[in-house]
Amino acid sequence: MSGGTFISQNKVRPGAYINFKAVPKPLSSLGTRGVVTMPIAMSWGDTITELYSTDLIDGTSIAKIGYSFADAGAKLFRLALKNCYKAIIYRLDTGGGKATATIGNLTATAKYAGIVGNSISIIITANGTAFDVATYYAGVLKDKQTLVETVGDLIANAWVDFSGTAAAALAANAGTSLTTGTNGTISDATYTTYLAAMHSYAWNTMGIPYDSATVNTAVIADIAAQRDTYGKKVQVVLYNATVDYEGVITCAQGYATAAETISPTEFIAYLAGLTAGSNVNSSNTYHAIPGAVSITYPSGVDPYTDVDILAALALGELVLSTRQDGVTVIEQDINSLHTFTVDKPYSFSKNRVIRTLDEINNSTALLFQTSYIGKVNNDVNGRNIFKADLIRYLNSLQRMGAIQNFDSSTDILISAGLAIDAVVVDLAIQPVDAMEKLYMTVSVG
Repeated sequence: MSGGTFISQNKVRPGAYINFKAVPKPLSSLGTRGVVTMPIAMSWGDTITELYSTDLIDGTSIAKIGYSFADAGAKLFRLALKNCYKAIIYRLDTGGGKATATIGNLTATAKYAGIVGNSISIIITANGTAFDVATYYAGVLKDKQTLVETVGDLIANAWVDFSGTAAAALAANAGTSLTTGTNGTISDATYTTYLAAMHSYAWNTMGIPYDSATVNTAVIADIAAQRDTYGKKVQVVLYNATVDYEGVITCAQGYATAAETISPTEFIAYLAGLTAGSNVNSSNTYHAIPGAVSITYPSGVDPYTDVDILAALALGELVLSTRQDGVTVIEQDINSLHTFTVDKPYSFSKNRVIRTLDEINNSTALLFQTSYIGKVNNDVNGRNIFKADLIRYLNSLQRMGAIQNFDSSTDILISAGLAIDAVVVDLAIQPVDAMEKLYMTVSVG
């Protein structure tokens, strides 16, 4: 069986030719997008892990989560990082056991709980009057310490901690595998801990790739508090949630490729990463799912008809559909908001618009916090400096097509507030959305 990478589509032998490409970190004066967060039940890893798309490709992820790109256990991580550069992963399971091995006077204990630890082995070989101690994972050398004489001379590595009487001598062995590593269990209470932990991290979109109405309720309340009470404009992607709010995206479909099936709950990871990595000047309406050959549904749910798709969209559900050429696409890049008011019109249901509004909120707040609070006088000159910074920023949004028709002479006003330290900004903006509907009349003859 042949295989490898490819530069052009000129292979002769049958086989799988696969290229890996990292999603680059965006470099911009605007707020940086591209960070997703998810709680995941894991077989290896710390409570919170910052995982980059490059980690999956260069193998750095193995020490972090126990898997590389092609491993089955990396599926959720791989889906989340297809379209963004960074994932903040919270280990959802608790109560698992660490794999251990006793080799004479030495005890080696896996760094983390989980069954991945059972693939670690230790080999101790004589080196003169001392020893070389090698740590292997899945048969691959990960750490080697040379000329070690006693247990106390060993230093913990990314895979194991060493313990025992410090002065005790080592003894050679042909190789000993760590055993008794077990995975933990998931409880709804762990989600509460996860939500609280994420309050101190910067991210764009959260994904909950599990099916729990109870958890969905708690997550929706937390996201609403982050957006409306604390001013942290983020979104969450949930499986099959009943909700009517611009901060929540809900979906109940998945897809299948020729190689694997992505269940509806697993698709949440893909969608969260896609949303996190999407810029303020882009829409995911008709985003083509790479390699998808069919749409998958929860057990007992029939494939959506055109009537079903219309009904789902009306209730704020993001749906997959089949384009005229057979390609599987996101029908419309919407969130769950479907009850429209004067304050929250139809445009607020469009995720591109929400990304723009959230970007303005988050970047303005960060600018004010880092450059103005406690530093600049609240007088005419100080307020004019702040206004100039905002105009510069808004003009950059307009140049990239996120907003339109902004006139700095009429659309922004900054004045003193009622308190001596208060500043009031009145701003009018017009977000841009992508073309979605074509109404064409053709006269013939």
